[in-house]
Amino acid sequence: MRGVNRVMLIGNLGKDPDVQHLEGNIAVAKFPLATTETYKDRTGKLISQTEWHTVVLWRGLAELAQKYLHKGSLIYVEGRLRTRNWDDKEGHRKFATEVVGDNLIMLDKRNDGGLHGHGGIDSPGIDGPGADDIPPISDASPDLPF
Repeated sequence: MRGVNRVMLIGNLGKDPDVQHLEGNIAVAKFPLATTETYKDRTGKLISQTEWHTVVLWRGLAELAQKYLHKGSLIYVEGRLRTRNWDDKEGHRKFATEVVGDNLIMLDKRNDGGLHGHGGIDSPGIDGPGADDIPPISDASPDLPF
């Protein structure tokens, strides 16, 4: 049986995306994403719990992140988990688990009151349309899942 490695997150960027260009001018963006869950404890007190995730975007999505995302941006990102390991200078084994995104939707409100998104843009070598090519989604859309 095959496994499933799928992650869907909605959260805020903890800092501006760090974008680097690798050999062959391949863009890669990396940034922390905060997701917060809120619940009530037994006494009825509201408790917030924040988790931090490292998100990595490649190629066209990395370029979109560099152009449009900033600290505090609200986004939906979908992708897969990847764990890397390496040895540091002292020879200690280090691990990092990252979300490699292959779908990104920007959820911040625009000045005109609409939402804008880049859904369905795949990162493996496919550059999606520019932001100006994507029509805004009305706030009143009943199909939004959030």
